[in-house]
Amino acid sequence: MDAPKTHRRVRWWNYAAYGMTDWLGAGSTALTGAWLLFFYTTFCGLTATEGSLIFAISRFVDAITSPLMGMISDNFYKTKIGKRFGRRKFFIMIGIPFMLAYILMWISGMNFWYYLVTYVGFDIIYTMVLVPYETLATEMTNDFKQRTIFSGARLFCGQISAFFSAFVPGRLIAVLGKDNPKSFLYAAMMFTAAFIIILIFLYFFTWERPLSEIVNDEVDNPDEDKLSLGQKFEQIYIDLLSTFKIKAFRTHILMYLGCYISQDIFSQVYTYFVVFALGFTTVVASNVLSVIWGACIVGVVLGIVAVTRANRQAGTYRIAVLGFAVGTIGFVVAYFSNSKIVMTILIISAIVSGLGRGALAYIPWNIYSFIPDVDEIVTGQRREGIFAGVMTFTRKATQALAVFLVGVFLDGSGFKPSSQTQSIGVVHTLVIMLAVGTLAFLLMGYIASFKFKLTKDKHEILLSEVEELREGKKPEDISEENAALIKDLSGFDKHSLWGNNKVGHVDLMRWKKEHGE
Repeated sequence: MDAPKTHRRVRWWNYAAYGMTDWLGAGSTALTGAWLLFFYTTFCGLTATEGSLIFAISRFVDAITSPLMGMISDNFYKTKIGKRFGRRKFFIMIGIPFMLAYILMWISGMNFWYYLVTYVGFDIIYTMVLVPYETLATEMTNDFKQRTIFSGARLFCGQISAFFSAFVPGRLIAVLGKDNPKSFLYAAMMFTAAFIIILIFLYFFTWERPLSEIVNDEVDNPDEDKLSLGQKFEQIYIDLLSTFKIKAFRTHILMYLGCYISQDIFSQVYTYFVVFALGFTTVVASNVLSVIWGACIVGVVLGIVAVTRANRQAGTYRIAVLGFAVGTIGFVVAYFSNSKIVMTILIISAIVSGLGRGALAYIPWNIYSFIPDVDEIVTGQRREGIFAGVMTFTRKATQALAVFLVGVFLDGSGFKPSSQTQSIGVVHTLVIMLAVGTLAFLLMGYIASFKFKLTKDKHEILLSEVEELREGKKPEDISEENAALIKDLSGFDKHSLWGNNKVGHVDLMRWKKEHGE
């Protein structure tokens, strides 16, 4: 059995193993976000609406699989397999050979149903691996700085993978020709090989919370095994929705949606915008996108430095939002500019927006690693899995929403699949979606950030109170000053902490039992 996490030293290879795994998270998402809809409409004969419908249907499936995976992962330690291989790492291990499914998504010339099945299939595999993975930083350490480094390593590696998701297809297109769909297939093969190697490293060089540290707050319920499948799913969704009862998580989700929906909309529109609105080739689109992702790498580093030194995630978030917004405006300015300076404007805008996007992508995931601690003082449970399930579902749902809306608006404006040119109505739609869609969600996240209160000092106080509660301290004995701080983070007063509430199905069952309901 693993030694207690507080006694294990985190070394550079642990940070690297954890961080590199975002080649799967960010890399596959970036390649999909930037190119898959374009691939569907250019090489597969699908309309923009059909392509976007694939993403939307997958999200309906994900509404079940993500929270279910979170619940299964949280409770898998009760099984013999979970005790042997770990409640998180078992799913990482069995996901390794299934990574090959990613290649199937990029075979051209198939029909709608083929692309639907291959996309949904890989999405389920992605969820099975990423939900347990996303809990590991929280499980490996309680230290604020170490978690910040874990989050930074993850986003740094993720931005590198995103850079290659833009760069590699462009180079393959330049060699094989713009009309050769195998450029994307070969790119997918390269990424899949990387996914497999990286997950092997993740399995061997990370650890999870030992069984001895898992707080067992199960309620004695003799009817538990008699519950129907529908009732069990009801329990899952009680836990899923209960995450939004945590004040810090509600604010965090708004910030998360603000930065990621804006990026998803930008990514989905970007290739169409460069090719059809500005009249450049897909190779140029790839080159400029590579500049964006290259700047994102620098942006992640700047974000890490700002958060670790200033310990103020919200302030850094707002600066990053402004950078991304200014860069986006620059792309729109390029459309209305003289053709001689368009490329210069594009490069400058790519750098500015990339710096903002890099920091912006890092901060919500850094914040996320501290949310289960706020939840623990409310519920008395460690629920990293269910929060990871909500985050994974939210991430993929927002991307699907962006793709679906882009597809519907494109078809509505008269978009012609497989055509080399588009009407002025399509071009104007692209410009409006790039500007309004991106900036509107950035504004939402910017406003929400003023409500986020978690800092390093407050986190240390929170952990101290959690430890004392574990040792038998009663919630009502928490000082008024600390109680006010905890309420500001959680939304609950001290008399409702440590399971004295109806948050989550475990607390709800306990409440009903104690009150005879």
